[in-house]
Amino acid sequence: MKWITREHIKVDRVACPWLIRRFIDPQAQFLFVDESQLLETAARENATPFDAPRLSEVKLNHHGVRCSFEAIIEDYHLQAPGLERLALIVRAADIKGQEQVAVEGIGLRAVAEGFAALGLSDEERLVRQFPVYDALYEYARQAP
Repeated sequence: MKWITREHIKVDRVACPWLIRRFIDPQAQFLFVDESQLLETAARENATPFDAPRLSEVKLNHHGVRCSFEAIIEDYHLQAPGLERLALIVRAADIKGQEQVAVEGIGLRAVAEGFAALGLSDEERLVRQFPVYDALYEYARQAP
């Protein structure tokens, strides 16, 4: 399956592909495009769009104070232990003003900003950051 989001990925647009590959579609392919091309490219490539809050047509998006990672968990009925806790960390890192929902979020935001500053391609950001999400997921599964 193909999935598509905005280019220059950071927190939520790294977390969502990790979630999709880990719990929904292990063979998922991800496309990263300019927001102005997202809907057109999604239709042409038969790709599922996610995390484009300015595009109301995108279903897998921020919902109120909740991030796209949380929307995917809800829409795909994911219930693995630790996912709710990880979702709060992702929200705290991704959405300014939501830092209080998980103290770990500020650290994840710093990691994401650091990867962005390295000037890596979106694909390389996924490769390098998936282990961070693997570790955070294990942490969340074991957190009280």
